[in-house]
Amino acid sequence: MFSNYLSHKIADMEVYLVGGAVRDTVIGRPVKERDWVVLDSSPEEMLQLGYRPVGKQFPVFLHPETHEEYALARTERKVGKGHGGFDFQTGSDVTLEDDLLRRDLTINAIAMDDKGELIDPYGGLEDIKNRVLRHVSQAFGEDPLRIFRVARFACQLPDFSVSSDTLKLMEQIAVNGELLELSAERVWSEFSKALLAERPEQFLTTLRTVKALAFWFPEFSEVSCSIPGGLITAESRYASLGWELSPSQAIAVSSRLRVPKRFSKEIFNIASYGRMLSEWRKNQAWKVVEALEVARVFHDIEKGYSLIDIVGACSREDLHTLKQLVIDIKNSDLIPDFSSDLKGQELGKAIRSERIKRVEAKQN
Repeated sequence: MFSNYLSHKIADMEVYLVGGAVRDTVIGRPVKERDWVVLDSSPEEMLQLGYRPVGKQFPVFLHPETHEEYALARTERKVGKGHGGFDFQTGSDVTLEDDLLRRDLTINAIAMDDKGELIDPYGGLEDIKNRVLRHVSQAFGEDPLRIFRVARFACQLPDFSVSSDTLKLMEQIAVNGELLELSAERVWSEFSKALLAERPEQFLTTLRTVKALAFWFPEFSEVSCSIPGGLITAESRYASLGWELSPSQAIAVSSRLRVPKRFSKEIFNIASYGRMLSEWRKNQAWKVVEALEVARVFHDIEKGYSLIDIVGACSREDLHTLKQLVIDIKNSDLIPDFSSDLKGQELGKAIRSERIKRVEAKQN
């Protein structure tokens, strides 16, 4: 299997499959992408062989045909703050073990050679057997993003637990305030991946355990971080977190993380109208209609269904009647007798009045 992915152009180099591809192969999970590490080469040689450089911090190249990532084996040393605050060294004296030592978790520090043999200098196979997420070395603490990566792996590998030593190290990093060095884009990248995982709520739960919520997710420090089952998209899962937030808190967390607009709108709608819509029969009809209009439910029926589904999942209420009411109103000619005589605001008021009447009729 391994040899099928080797190019003849690098047949004379030492090339190893590393990271998530090896981990997932051992665990028995589908391999989504492959990363490679190249020993005893140079940026000049990789360029001569047609590899395309990517990234500015260290030498990583894309294969000219497969477009998979090939990185020169390297060591790294923290010399400053932030993602760019590292000094990287490559060269013939950098060994595979040196390269694997800089990785975050032991389960990600396993390599495979061209014969399919595993190289596991730091106990990753044993940790996979025992279902443990454990840092490779104290160098883990040099990149604070690794706190969020571990939280993400806790979501993606739900039968794994974080080792007590790693949890202590994560808490030390958080308490030292190093999480503030990160960019919103990097934090959101990890969170958005976690939202698609098997157990997405473990992301915020893990951060709470190591006292790391206060920096990027303070809104969730005192509320439930649960995400109801049945929601499968990242947008709906993120939006469901608004169930425990005020509208201002929903705005704050989305702004801080710089989330895409479709995410920020969904969580704001749940925070603003979720609980009211879950009890729509008990609330004044005009408030129900106003909420549905502000959320633009009648303009985009699919988004409207999504909003109601999220509310139903969070509240555990059967909102089938509300969904049917929305589609009925959407498809009805609300003012057939006098619509031609009304324009602008007057037409809008008439349409809203008819919508309110329809809701009232179903509330009784």
